[in-house]
Amino acid sequence: MSEGVDRHGARVVWTAFVVAVFGWGVGFYGPAVYLQVLHQTHGWSLSILSAAITAHYLVSAVLIIALPDAYRRFGVARVTVVGTLIGAAGAIAWGSAQQTWQLVPALLLSGAGWPAMSGAALNAMVSPWFERDRPKALSMAFNGASVGGIVFVPLWMVLASGFGLAAAAILASVAMVAIVCPLACRILRRQPAVVVSKTQPLPRLALLRQPRFLTISLAFALGLFAQIGLFAHLITRLEPVLGPGLAAGAISLITVCAIVGRTLLGKFLGEHDRRFVAAGSLLMQTAGSLLLALGEGSVTLTAGCILFGLGVGNLVSLPPLIAQREFQPADVGTVVALVTAINQAVFAFAPAIFGGLRDLTGSYVVSFLVAAAVQALAAAIVALGRRIS
Repeated sequence: MSEGVDRHGARVVWTAFVVAVFGWGVGFYGPAVYLQVLHQTHGWSLSILSAAITAHYLVSAVLIIALPDAYRRFGVARVTVVGTLIGAAGAIAWGSAQQTWQLVPALLLSGAGWPAMSGAALNAMVSPWFERDRPKALSMAFNGASVGGIVFVPLWMVLASGFGLAAAAILASVAMVAIVCPLACRILRRQPAVVVSKTQPLPRLALLRQPRFLTISLAFALGLFAQIGLFAHLITRLEPVLGPGLAAGAISLITVCAIVGRTLLGKFLGEHDRRFVAAGSLLMQTAGSLLLALGEGSVTLTAGCILFGLGVGNLVSLPPLIAQREFQPADVGTVVALVTAINQAVFAFAPAIFGGLRDLTGSYVVSFLVAAAVQALAAAIVALGRRIS
C-alpha cells in the first residue's frame, strides 16, 4: 500500500474505534442497564425485560445477513449514518418507555440500528485496508467496544440515577449522532482500490454447509450465548454483594480486561493456530463464569470478572481472523456476516433464558453454571474444527 493509503487506513481504524465505542456503549451495554433500571423503576419482571432484549438481538440478526449487500449498494458511510440515527432513536425509546408495550417499538428501532455498528460492520470497515496487519487493526478497532463499556456503563448508571433513564438515553444518543455521523461521512466514504478476485464468491447456502464454517459458527454462537447472558444480568447479580457503584465498576473492570486480552491477541497472534487460541480463551472464560456462579465475596467475584473479561473481546475479534485464514478472500465478508447473524440469533435467547432460570430458582447460580458449561462445550467445538477444516 502507498503511504496515503496507509494513512487513510489508520484513520479508518480510529473511526471504527469510535463507532465501536458508541455502538457497544449504547447498543450492547445499554440493554443491561435498561433491564436493571426499568426493573427497579417500574417493577417489570426480569423475564419480560429479558424477552425484549432477546427480540432486540433477533431483529439485528435478521438484518446483519443483508449488511454486505447494503454496503455494496449504498456504501459503508451511508449505512453507518442511517444505523446510527436509528440506533439513537431506539435508545431514546427504551429510556422513555412507561408501559411494557412500548418496549416493542424500542426493540425494533434498537435492533435495526445495531447491525451497522456491530462486529460485522467493524470488520467491513477495517478489513479492506489491511492484509498482513489485519489482526492488529481489527484488535484496535474492536477495543473501542471495550472502551464503550468502560465509559458508558458507569455513565449510564450515574445519569440514570441523577436525571432518569429517559434523559440519560437522550444525552447518550445526541452525543452518538453528533460524533459518529460526521466522522463516518468524512472518513468512511473512501474505499481502497479493490483487486478483482478470480475466484467467484460461494453462495451463502454452500458456505453454511461447510464443516469449517459450522464449527466456527456453532462455537462462537455458544460462547456469545454465555457471554451475553452473563452481561445482561451481571449488574443484577453483583449489586447485592458489591452495591450499585462497585457492580457498575465490575463491568468496567471486565472491559479493561477485554482490552488487555484483545491487545495481546493482536500483538502476539502472528502465525499461531487461531482455533487453538480461541479454545484457550473460552476455557479461561469458563473458569471465570464458575467463580461468578459460586463466589460469595468480593475477592472471588472480582477474580471471576478478570478471567471472564480477558476473553470477552476475543470472542468478537477472532471469527474474522479465523475466516481470513480458512476461506477465500471473496467469501470472508459473507462468512463474517453470516457468523455474526447466526451468533445473534442464538445468543438473543440468552437474556430471556438466564432471566427465566433466575426467576425459577431464585438466584443466578444455575444460570451462571449453565454459562460455564456452554463455554467449555464451545472450546471443544472450535478445537475440533482444527481437524476437519
